[in-house]
Amino acid sequence: MLPYGRQSVSEEDIEAVTAVLRGDWLTTGPTVTAFEEALSDLVGGHRAISCTSGTAALHIAYAAAGVGAGDEVVTTPMTFVATASSASLLGAKVVFADVEEDTALIDPAAVDALVTDRTKVVAAVDYAGHPADYAALQPIADRVGALTLADAAHSIGGLSGGRPVGDLADLTTLSFFPTKNLTTAEGGAVVAKDPAVAQRAHEFHFVGLMRDPDRFRIEDEGPWHQEVHEFGLNYRLTDLQCAFGLSQLKRLAGFKQRRTEITARYDAALAGVDGLRLPARRDGVDPAWHLYPVRILEDRRREVFEKMRASGIGVQVNYIPVYWHPVYADLGYRRGMCPNAEAFYAEELSLPLFPDLTDDQVDQVVETLIGIL
Repeated sequence: MLPYGRQSVSEEDIEAVTAVLRGDWLTTGPTVTAFEEALSDLVGGHRAISCTSGTAALHIAYAAAGVGAGDEVVTTPMTFVATASSASLLGAKVVFADVEEDTALIDPAAVDALVTDRTKVVAAVDYAGHPADYAALQPIADRVGALTLADAAHSIGGLSGGRPVGDLADLTTLSFFPTKNLTTAEGGAVVAKDPAVAQRAHEFHFVGLMRDPDRFRIEDEGPWHQEVHEFGLNYRLTDLQCAFGLSQLKRLAGFKQRRTEITARYDAALAGVDGLRLPARRDGVDPAWHLYPVRILEDRRREVFEKMRASGIGVQVNYIPVYWHPVYADLGYRRGMCPNAEAFYAEELSLPLFPDLTDDQVDQVVETLIGIL
């Protein structure tokens, strides 16, 4: 089965990890610091806090933003459930804004109609690797005193208006799952523009531990002293994983280039095919394509999915609208809330896309899909 996504692991990656195994630190050591500094360089110089997954990154970011009971988080339903559920776990009410009909990115006009003085965070998702319209979202959030959050699990290395992902919103979360644009096996990171928010993120992911003597409430202890002022969790990434991530970061530009080449090959080969709609792209955006999401028209998505899989092509569907999940249905969310997202979901099919995919394999995907259609 040709997978729809797959990690790319080099001998240099393996050597980077084994070098840590031969050293003195396995976790919370100098390689974590080096990885976070390298991430900071990539995302506009803002502080980056590594963590155990993209889901953990979202939980950390919402906690650092002060999200709690009584707050609202406005987000998109066209995403993996964690974008919403990590806010729900903190007691927030999640408000789903519909997406743009063509890009499946959160629609700023829909957000504008939904924000209130209870809105704490406006969370966009860079679906498929295409950055959302943060230039439009930021003033909406600013108007009600909210922060913007970019769920950039799909888009590390991308640009919008010449600015890197990580510099587009107040907070940015990254994912380093194996199928993502770079991997640490499992892992993620939070990027925060505000140093105070970044420090809260760091402390939350470090079990709440605080080691700043100027903030201590207990005095006259020894140099070992540390305090917890707010509850946190152990979301720390290891030196082993950060060594892997550092090695992967050196290859990120090449990964992005190959993903762009594959996307262009799909675009050229599938243009004008009946029963098919290709991904949209906004001017001024340089996506770090994570998915290649086509739309299968005429109510044939399930048929095409099953026939592609039977032909050995590992297509996928991304994603069921979040509020369709029973956990949200049980809270009173109902189908029909976001018609554009639901129409997109009914047709979406992700074709294989990963750096080691060959041109011959791309052509095999194209020929199989056209044959089925």
